[in-house]
Amino acid sequence: MATLGMSEAEKAAVQAFRADVVEPSMTKLVIIDFWAEWCGPCKALAPVLEKVAAAYADKGVVLAKVDTDKNQFIAAQFQVRSIPTVYAMFQGKLVADLTSARTESQLRTMLDQLLRQLPITGEAQQQEAELEPLIAMGEDVLAAGDAARALSIFDQLAEMAPDNPAVVSGRARALIVAGDVAAAEATVAALPEDIATLPEIERAKSALALAKSAPVVSDLAPLEAAVAANPGDLQARYDLANAQMAAGDRDAAAQGLLTIVATERDWSEGAARQQLLKLFEVVGLEDPWVSQQRRKLSAILFG
Repeated sequence: MATLGMSEAEKAAVQAFRADVVEPSMTKLVIIDFWAEWCGPCKALAPVLEKVAAAYADKGVVLAKVDTDKNQFIAAQFQVRSIPTVYAMFQGKLVADLTSARTESQLRTMLDQLLRQLPITGEAQQQEAELEPLIAMGEDVLAAGDAARALSIFDQLAEMAPDNPAVVSGRARALIVAGDVAAAEATVAALPEDIATLPEIERAKSALALAKSAPVVSDLAPLEAAVAANPGDLQARYDLANAQMAAGDRDAAAQGLLTIVATERDWSEGAARQQLLKLFEVVGLEDPWVSQQRRKLSAILFG
């Protein structure tokens, strides 16, 4: 904002705005709430803005309130024609109009979208960057089948970041592989709704569903013998694949399920394909192994 030709009061207002809003926006996402004392909707929205801003403070979000009665010049510069008007500013530029977000859920959704797009580094982002290689290590150990060590890693991470969805998911899946399905189920069931629907947690839910449909079998030999004696017995092959999954042999399990799909794709209402998709979700849809198995499945279905 240029100050040439302004009154002293207007210059003071601009300087205050720069100090309170523009300068913080150089490194943080500033929510600007244009309000007035007489505005009922403003008073109704204020607690929502304050609650969400406090919850997102460690992510680099701050709230700045601008009383339009006391700052008419500033409001005019931003073409505020009605209140409440809520904007988001980053590095001195408006990056979003948040006025339509009147509920906590709506505001959180919009902020999450902005934070994914903007290079803002708050305490939460810094912690996430520090946790990322540790989470990856836990996932590698879990993929290698060492459930006890993986659980130890995720237990330690849970002490550092108990609400991190990747940590919660990894810990739940480590519990499942360790054989404590009940504890994993309790962990997922206790999550608040805003976390329970995240992709990382859906992965843990898929692992739970898979564990329930594929209980651990202490001896695979009878199932292997049944398939060897009658390769066309798809139920026996399906039971063996489930047991192999429970034992952590995803290659053998996938091969068995793919064989069923290739033999009779709609067998048992597509149970083999559905089980494969659950396995893919548990392993991780971005995993190269999943991509490889998906190509095999596509070749069978569309080849």
